[in-house]
Amino acid sequence: MSDIVVPFGWKQTSLAALASYVNGFAFNDQFWSEEGLPIVRIAQITGSQPVVDRFDGQLPSHYRLDDGDLIFSWSGTLAVVRWSGGAAWLNQHLFKVEPKADVHGNLLFHLLQRSVAEMDKRAHGSTMKHIKRGELAEYEVLLPTDLKEQGALTEVLDTLDTTIRQTEAIIAKLKQVKQGLLHDLLTRGIDANGELRPPQSEAPRKWRIERMGTLMEGAPRNGIYKPASDIGAGTLLIGQTAFTPSGSVDASLARRTHLTKAEQEMFSLRREDLLVSRVFATREGIGQPVLVPDFGEPAVFESNMMRVRCRADLIRAPYLFHWLKHRTSRAWLMSRAFASNQASINRETLCGLPVHLPPVHEQDQILSIISAQDARLGCEVDEMIKLKQLKSGLMDDLLTGRVRVTPLLQDHGQSHPEGMA
Repeated sequence: MSDIVVPFGWKQTSLAALASYVNGFAFNDQFWSEEGLPIVRIAQITGSQPVVDRFDGQLPSHYRLDDGDLIFSWSGTLAVVRWSGGAAWLNQHLFKVEPKADVHGNLLFHLLQRSVAEMDKRAHGSTMKHIKRGELAEYEVLLPTDLKEQGALTEVLDTLDTTIRQTEAIIAKLKQVKQGLLHDLLTRGIDANGELRPPQSEAPRKWRIERMGTLMEGAPRNGIYKPASDIGAGTLLIGQTAFTPSGSVDASLARRTHLTKAEQEMFSLRREDLLVSRVFATREGIGQPVLVPDFGEPAVFESNMMRVRCRADLIRAPYLFHWLKHRTSRAWLMSRAFASNQASINRETLCGLPVHLPPVHEQDQILSIISAQDARLGCEVDEMIKLKQLKSGLMDDLLTGRVRVTPLLQDHGQSHPEGMA
């Protein structure tokens, strides 16, 4: 950062000079207990796993965590969090970050958070990422010397963080509501007034139950295999790596291959085809569907999946997509999967899947409700993306001093920072 102009009233220093970085305690199974304070590992700060072990004893206070303490994960996963899980003990491979007296703790959190992105870049390609305590001296930052200005700067970023967390909570709640709504729609349906039927209503018991094979145009089609020598240019070749979490396809993640005219015709894809995984490493991965979008160009699909085309007079493709995702279908398919080195299903198994089939007009009503829920969820996701982009830009401006928060100090929080009005 030697080419950076240091604003008046600011200083340039290293992360190492701003705090003490205390490594956690080396707990092993001799310390584990079902009682006492939880032991915090990387999995707990990333949220990938709840508390597993506890320690019912005493250690020096620098190993103890309380709400608001900063934790820096320096081994394997690079991350910085503000702890909010109550009193706990810190495990090794995590630093408890103790700011110096002239450094606002919450500002240090944002400085570390911004620096982690740079650390990730330097460690790119490594299977295990490590940042030793001594290396923190290599990462230089800028910050105001005045604690009040540090606090005002922190307030702006913290306010934005709070909004992001609230939006994330709304998204999580909407996803939860959607799952419950999907179950109700696929098992109870919609009445003549467009309302969800009450539980145990008569109409769903009158729905037809058809085998999936009777609802298709022809039989499911297995995809095409292409050797590595044929990959690189040509027609889009859709593989499972291009499947998105929402059940669509991201063509930018697909490969390309050379095809004959006959191959192009036999394995072609069109809008609202379904692709269903037939081979996967685990049972959970087989039978997973995606709904094919309009790619705007020809596309074919790989051999580890099947193409399904619906009879539009009997079933809407999006309805079948949601039925394939429903827990009843998932359990049915997984229980019939073949398992050796990989799990798999064949065309006969897929064709035998029972499908609860409301009339087409009711399917359309069900899909309309799902679309409205997806639209609301999409708006919140878009808002979260915008907030994160805004925060990224603000961090670049505020944490370099290009935009100052001194008006906040002058007007007691009533004005915008310079350049933010």
